[in-house]
Amino acid sequence: MISLRLNDRDESLVKNYAALMGISVSELVRKSVIERIEDEIDLNTYNEAMAEYKKNPVTYTHKEVRALIGL
Repeated sequence: MISLRLNDRDESLVKNYAALMGISVSELVRKSVIERIEDEIDLNTYNEAMAEYKKNPVTYTHKEVRALIGL
């Protein structure tokens, strides 16, 4: 279990948004945190891939990849 302290304004905003979305505050917070973590992981993966691409900017077409793996 995780507890969260919010000021009155933020609490009202969160509760109203959850109600608007038809979900509980708990579900809203859970989904929001998970999405944020996934976004950070995706951004990190992108940055790593771009760094690798900049070191070796070789690309392949779909057809070339299929040929490389024997399909």
